[in-house]
Amino acid sequence: MQRDDLRMKIYSKIDQLPTLPIVLLKLVKLLDDPKSSVDDVTETISHDAALAAKILKAANSAYYGFPHQITTLDRAVALLGFNMVKSLAVSIGVIQNLPSGKDSPRFTRRGLWIHSLAVGTAMKTLAESVGRNDDAEYLFLVGLLHDIGKVVLDQFFRQPFASALELAEANSEALFRAEERIIGIEHGEVGGILLTRWKLPETIHRPIASHHKFEIPDGTFAPDVSMLHVSDTLAQEVSLGEAGNPAPLPVTQEDLERLGLDTEDLQAIKKELERQRDAIYAFFSAIN
Repeated sequence: MQRDDLRMKIYSKIDQLPTLPIVLLKLVKLLDDPKSSVDDVTETISHDAALAAKILKAANSAYYGFPHQITTLDRAVALLGFNMVKSLAVSIGVIQNLPSGKDSPRFTRRGLWIHSLAVGTAMKTLAESVGRNDDAEYLFLVGLLHDIGKVVLDQFFRQPFASALELAEANSEALFRAEERIIGIEHGEVGGILLTRWKLPETIHRPIASHHKFEIPDGTFAPDVSMLHVSDTLAQEVSLGEAGNPAPLPVTQEDLERLGLDTEDLQAIKKELERQRDAIYAFFSAIN
């Protein structure tokens, strides 16, 4: 199959994926609505018993470390914060809506989501360290969903994706480069297409679609893309999860300057990821 034909087939397959459930569509709207209230979110979540149960299970995991059990959504919102519960609900719902697939020697869903949780954790930590506390929860969601395009490629284009994984490993190169050569499109762009179709906010799908682009236009999303570059690399350097990428790209000076970071800041974030290693695995068990 020619690359252009394969690319068109990717668009077609994404169009065939189910739209998000009504409850999740409402949550996505609330995620992007600054006027949404605690009651709006808890009432919407309560219509999906399975989603509500997973949110409570995640809230009670070691990732958050609360000393007493959380038994109601209202209590979860009070302890975790309104924005965290919104992001948590959307992330769990999106993962639930993805098709399941068989693991391969070079790519497993477990490895992918643990890596993605580590990236989300690094994004949240970075946001807090550069004074963007109000954005920390949506940036966590950007990190968690940044490799979602790999799920689409693995599910619907299993053999070309497997060939890209094999090529990346053989050449010790970044996976996205191998995807572009073999498939004609890389997983960041695929993820952006999917999340746009699922009507997630631009603040989430734009950084994901751009995170393997070398030329990032200065503007609203440039710092978020740089933050994703840094978080992705640090998560791979501490070996949290395995997302099929044998050669993480080094953090660039441009990214550091854009975020106002230095090497000491990077080491501090890596230490935080190491500290939360067990908690990240516990969080994965809670939402999986």
